[in-house]
Amino acid sequence: MGLTIALLTVSDTRSLAEDPSGDTLQQRLQAAGHRLAARELVPDDRYRIRAALSTWIADAGVQVVITTGGTGLTGRDGTPEAVAPLLDKTIEGFGELFRVLSFETIGTSSLQSRCLAGVANGTVVFVLPGSLDAVQTAWDRLIGAQLSAETRPCNLAMLLPRLTEPTG
Repeated sequence: MGLTIALLTVSDTRSLAEDPSGDTLQQRLQAAGHRLAARELVPDDRYRIRAALSTWIADAGVQVVITTGGTGLTGRDGTPEAVAPLLDKTIEGFGELFRVLSFETIGTSSLQSRCLAGVANGTVVFVLPGSLDAVQTAWDRLIGAQLSAETRPCNLAMLLPRLTEPTG
């Protein structure tokens, strides 16, 4: 059984009609048997990013949110800063492993990637760079497997029902 996933592209220059990274994520998630809950594009504005994410995080029908774009180092790149305060827990290993995998193709430029992942209100959130290569690497080598209940010894798909349990 697939998961329900929302996609958010953060860009000041793209539109949904010209969003190859978002298109690729949508195609891959649907090919894996997941459902697209919603897809939006917002400018690099931390409050617009938070508003879109907050709506999906509050929606019990959305299990995963994937953002693409706004993770660089330039002045307007603020997706990590917009998302981090919304997270209840971070998945530290995601960013670390993504940068290791990216190093294979882009070398030391991978250190500029400020991608991250975490959990907010029981929703898994992934924050990806906007490049097509980054999105393909993230989905094909990390996210796709973790959203599959077939991945062993563990995966995020099987943890989803337990992510909203109260702590200690």
